[in-house]
Amino acid sequence: MNYLKLAWRNLWRNKRRTLITSASIMFSVFFAIVMRSFQLGTYNHMIKNIIESYSGFVQVQHINYHDDMVLENSFDFSIETLSDLENIEGIKSVTPRIESFALASTGSQTKGAVVIGIDPERESQLSDPQHLLVKYRITDKTIELLVNSKISTEIIKKVKEQLNESFSSRESVELALGLKGPDLDKWIVNILEFSKFSGKILSPDDDGVLVSDRLSKYLKANIGDTIILISQGYQGASAAALCPVRGIIKIPAPDLDNKLIYMSLPKAQSFYGMEGKLTSLNINPKDNSERNLPKIKAEIASALSNPELSVKDWKEFNPVLKQQIESDNQSGQAILGLLYFIIFFGIFGTVLMMVHERSREFGVLISIGMQRTSLAIILLYEMLLMGFFAVLIGIFASLPLLYYGNVHPFRFTGDLAKIYSSMGFEPVMPMMWIDTYIFWQGFVVALMVILSCLYPLRKIFTMKEVNALRA
Repeated sequence: MNYLKLAWRNLWRNKRRTLITSASIMFSVFFAIVMRSFQLGTYNHMIKNIIESYSGFVQVQHINYHDDMVLENSFDFSIETLSDLENIEGIKSVTPRIESFALASTGSQTKGAVVIGIDPERESQLSDPQHLLVKYRITDKTIELLVNSKISTEIIKKVKEQLNESFSSRESVELALGLKGPDLDKWIVNILEFSKFSGKILSPDDDGVLVSDRLSKYLKANIGDTIILISQGYQGASAAALCPVRGIIKIPAPDLDNKLIYMSLPKAQSFYGMEGKLTSLNINPKDNSERNLPKIKAEIASALSNPELSVKDWKEFNPVLKQQIESDNQSGQAILGLLYFIIFFGIFGTVLMMVHERSREFGVLISIGMQRTSLAIILLYEMLLMGFFAVLIGIFASLPLLYYGNVHPFRFTGDLAKIYSSMGFEPVMPMMWIDTYIFWQGFVVALMVILSCLYPLRKIFTMKEVNALRA
């Protein structure tokens, strides 16, 4: 007997019942994938903003630097060391840095800042200050010029909502203002022209600085202004400098945007009195997966062969971010578990409905001599066929949404955006593109379908024909 063929025909004897059951499974997979995609996309966005685009996935440090981040725990640096690391297969970029602290002041405004000495050319492969450079800023002057241009009241209102906001690209301006269609074509040129903000990147031996957007607003420092930096240099030496502001950069992570200053590496070495030294080499591998990082770390340690240096991955030198992600992931998995609980009973409810509707049919088949085992196998095949195709449809139905959410992440506005920013997160929620999590969601839902089969199978083996025929 061809059980599979019989099961397939049975499914289409009652199309409505089959479609209802399949739809419950399909939407279960769809919502599970979408929810998990938002969770993982948010984690990846955090890692990209803070790790890949700021600190690197791997760092070379003095063995004591992680426990005591003082300039005395720096190490001697040579261009040969840099070349040796860049020649390791699997290394994407190696960026030398000096990182310390200083008091930044302009007039009566003073604030502690993180000062990072960078090689501008190599830094383009890590934080890429050129890409972060503020090109547009909405000011009162911008709004005044737009009003004089007789721009529509609705557009003026949208622009006012972004007052004092800075942007690194035309796309970010368009996204923040929500302009589309005719409004975008008609007014975007004027808005960009009146909000243009001039700044430039550092040259390799520049004596100026780049200041993060929020810090510049606090210090009331604009392009061409001079910032006073005071700190303690290497081995207790005094460090003080007058640094002209070359440009403003907008860091995606608000916590960093509140306190970051970039200066050229030679300037930082001179400022802190540590010529020829670094506090870290920041490295990004081509493959930054957890399974590849130990291999990369071992190869770097072997290339350095210096007992005074240590090689750490991002989870070791940034345990706070690791704990934040793990904590949020646990709460996210708890919510996903609740969703699975609801999904299971949704699937189980449709199965109960199906069994109730077919009780008389089962009773007739058993009465005319059909073996209960054969009937159970056919019913199992029916559920597996429905589950298999429904899971596949649910996965494919989610892909367009995942793609759109990955390319055009959902951006919060208003009070919710302020709440996210106050917590140190950029107010966006991207979705993660295709990865193994999609198949895990499909597997879990498929497992629920199999568990739901236990009830109808038990019903068949315990069914009394007389009662079933009276149903």
